[in-house]
Order: sequence, then structure tokens, then C-alpha cells
Amino acid sequence: MSAINSHLLQVGVLREQRPGERRVAMVPHDIRRLSVKAVLLAEREAGRDAGFPDNVYVEAGARVTSRGDVIAGSELLVTIRPPEAPQALRPGSILISLGGRDDDLASALRARSVTHLGLERLPRTTRAQSMDVLSSQAAIAGYAAVLEGARALDVLLPMLTTAAGSIKPAKMIALGAGVAGLQAIATARRLGAITHGFDVREAAREQVESLGAKFVFPNVEMAPAEAAGGYAAEQSADQLTRLRRALAEHLAPMQLIVTSAQIPGKPAPLLIDEQTIAALQPGTVIVDLAAESGGNCLATRPDETVTTRAGIRILGQTNMPSAAATDASRLVSGNARALLDHLIDDSGRLRLEGDDPIIVALLAGQTPTRALVSAVQEDRQP
Repeated sequence: MSAINSHLLQVGVLREQRPGERRVAMVPHDIRRLSVKAVLLAEREAGRDAGFPDNVYVEAGARVTSRGDVIAGSELLVTIRPPEAPQALRPGSILISLGGRDDDLASALRARSVTHLGLERLPRTTRAQSMDVLSSQAAIAGYAAVLEGARALDVLLPMLTTAAGSIKPAKMIALGAGVAGLQAIATARRLGAITHGFDVREAAREQVESLGAKFVFPNVEMAPAEAAGGYAAEQSADQLTRLRRALAEHLAPMQLIVTSAQIPGKPAPLLIDEQTIAALQPGTVIVDLAAESGGNCLATRPDETVTTRAGIRILGQTNMPSAAATDASRLVSGNARALLDHLIDDSGRLRLEGDDPIIVALLAGQTPTRALVSAVQEDRQP
């Protein structure tokens, strides 16, 4: 490592280990932009599956080396999913990744004296918007969900007129009008489907209708629908039962259903039960983007496609953004760069203290290893 950079914070980018995970946490474009305030290390082939070979990382200023060297030489590690062996991380280091609500991971990292900045904990504020990995990846997931659903359908999404006859456009609905649901609506509409959107938040009506979709809002008494941060609020079991029955009649004529309703830190709400599935048309496709947190559909199985006896297909992919790994990586990398720009000032100082709402939320009560912070800042003294 060059002497000119020896005083800078060393940031490592790891290759993802989860099967099927093709994304990379940082792409060369953002590494080049960060190189003025940090030394960047990248694991060999970290970006290969996303379309970013090692030589492009080297050209951007990163040092490409083995996984062991990246972990041993980095004071701060960036990855999308937390490493499968957290006990191998460098004591006193800082990990930026998803998994901020995983209690087992938190215990393992605490035992290793590793400070975890869980990306799910970022506040949903204007200042943190550019760092919001969940939103950027939800947009990719909503787009990919419609494409995957269209492949599984036995009908076309758009209207088609030929000499042999005409085909009516398919009907599509998004359950949950967050980032993923709205992107799914926009994508399905561009492909020619008749689109609908549902959300327990009446405030979502304007966003759904602005995309040219019909807003579905069953006449059911609900709890206050919006929780802190703009998320949908959790409903009681009785309210969910009544909501499912009211939704069933709206879902029956649909050919494509994309679900994305989730409650932070809790199992996904059940919106499609056995009775609702039985009333769907043969050939209907459900793409459940909440599969990883339990699913919005009773028949969902994570990372499987379930086909009922009536021919209903339920797709439960848990990592839809990897279907568009290159652009998904560009977006998540932009989020990571924005976060690192916030944590590392122009002189290269690491900021993990004070009352900054972003840092407070990411730490979630953790106390960063002072030995690391002090050592890094002492090295920067002239």
C-alpha cells in the first residue's frame, strides 16, 4: 500500500456469499469517487457476477486481493448481506450491511467487538434518502417482479389485435403501494396491462392513480394505517381477516398479482389465504416480494414456485433485485457511497459520534470500539 494513502481509512468490499446473490456492494465508479478520502480494497471477483471484472476495480483505484486480506486489512467493511462467518471479521472493525434486525447476527458481531451499521435502520428522511438501500432495491424488485410474473403467465399483458382475432389486456394488481408496488404498477402499465393498486394507507391513492392505475380501497374499518417513517401500520388479526375477505372479490378477476406488503421487523401480513386462492382464475400468477419475511400469500414458499391443483402459480423469490444485478449493484453502490461520504469527512476523519440522527439510527445503541476510532484519527494527525 502506498505511503501517500497510509493515513486514510481502509474500506473493504466483499464478494457476496449467499447462493444466487449476484450483486456487489460497491462498483468501480463509486470506488473511484471515494478514493480521495479512503483506501479501497476489493475481494477478487467481487463484482464478476454483476458485470464488473477485477481489472475495472484496479483501474478505479482499488486494491484487489483475497477475502482474508480484505478482512484483515479493512477497518470498515461494506457488503450487501452480512458475511456467513461473522466470527472471522477483524475485532474492532465496522460492518455496513443488511441484517440490522437479525438478533443472532447482532450477538455474533458483539462477541467479536464488531460495530454493525445495519442498513435497515437508516431513517426515512430527506437527508438519508440517497443512502436508502431498501428503497433503491425495492424499485428494482418491483420491475423484475412484473417481468418474472409475465414469463409465468399463460396470457399476454398487452392487448393484441391480429387477423386471427383480438387478445384482451391482462389485469394486474399490486398489494402494497410502496416503492416496489408502485414500480410494479408502472412496469405492468408500460407493458400494456390494466393496472390496479391497493394499500391500507389512503394517502397512497394519489400515487397509485398518478400512474394511471385504479386504487382499490375496501370498505373495512382499519387501525391507523401509517406508522412512523411512512410504513404501513400493523393490523390486528381480526382486521386482517376482514381485509382478506374484502380484498378477495377484487383479486378474483386478476391475472397477475404482485404483493409487497411488509411491517418492519415483523412477519409480513397475510393478505391472500386459502379461500382467496380458491377463488382465483386458473393460470393466475402471484409474485410474492414478501417471501423472505413469511409472505403475503399463505401458499408462498421462499425461493420456490408453487403451483396449485387449479393452476395458480405463486413465485416466492427472495432476492428479486439480483435478476438485474448490474443496475441493482449500481444503485446499492450509490447508496453505500452516499453513506460513506456522510461518515467520512473531507479530511478522512471517521464520524461515528455525536447526535447526528443518521449515525444514531445506524448504531442503534452500539458504542463503536474507541480503540479503532482513536487509532484511525491518530494516524491522520499531521
